[in-house]
Amino acid sequence: MISASMVKELRESTGAGMLDCKKALEASNGSMEDAITWLREKGISKAAKKASRIAAEGLAICKINGNKAVIVEVNSETDFVAKNEEFQNLVNIIADTILNNNVDTLEEANKLVYNDKTIEQLIVEKTSTIGEKISFRRFEIVEKEDSDVFGTYSHMGGKIVSVCVLTKDEELAKDIAMQIAAMKPLYLNRDMVPAEVLEKEKSILKEQAENEGLDPSKIDMVVNGRVNKYYEEVCLVDQGFIKENKMKVNKYVDSKGSSIKYFVRYEVGEGMEKREENFADEVMKQING
Repeated sequence: MISASMVKELRESTGAGMLDCKKALEASNGSMEDAITWLREKGISKAAKKASRIAAEGLAICKINGNKAVIVEVNSETDFVAKNEEFQNLVNIIADTILNNNVDTLEEANKLVYNDKTIEQLIVEKTSTIGEKISFRRFEIVEKEDSDVFGTYSHMGGKIVSVCVLTKDEELAKDIAMQIAAMKPLYLNRDMVPAEVLEKEKSILKEQAENEGLDPSKIDMVVNGRVNKYYEEVCLVDQGFIKENKMKVNKYVDSKGSSIKYFVRYEVGEGMEKREENFADEVMKQING
């Protein structure tokens, strides 16, 4: 019988996941040594040793099938691996598999099967063969009506990827996707800005105005003006259109008889800790195992 303490011991010695450790012990009739060998043979132990590394490089892609699009981010430790064909193939497999299924969470997506292997198993295998930590970070499925159009844009070889849904005009949708990639809006319009975010911004702007020694009777007016500037930075429809900067995005889209319904923007590694190691340190780590 495989006890919890045996699984715990194997996990601590290999760094492999609980489920993998249990499987290894079952396959090895409870032999700790054979279980370690089993994990190494499967590439799981080797992959697990890389689990603590920082994977903030990688690739984002967007794929479309009819009225459904998926945007995916998969991370690697280095940009070199992100440009590796084997890694790029994995990212495409993940995106295609999600696009052909109905899933809502990362956990569900990891359990999807491609050629008799789950996405999770494919990632473990590639982590082992490529030699870097690979992490499937996030995805989002975007759907549209028959009459709507998708617009997508990929910048810097998949470092920044955007997808948007407009009511009409595919060329315009591409331009808006480029706008989203370049100008990094956080929200579609002012109504989408969460109340707590807006209140925090107003508080900061008010404190700034007070620190500037402005006339107290004019502070509210100054704050309101700066809030409008904030909207112009973070709300897509309030931004100046990159191809016609004197015109706001919403005015330009209106002039084309269209409207923006939704967008998603992924920037690889955004919000993640970046590696700050030099090459010599990395070499010594490899030498010392």
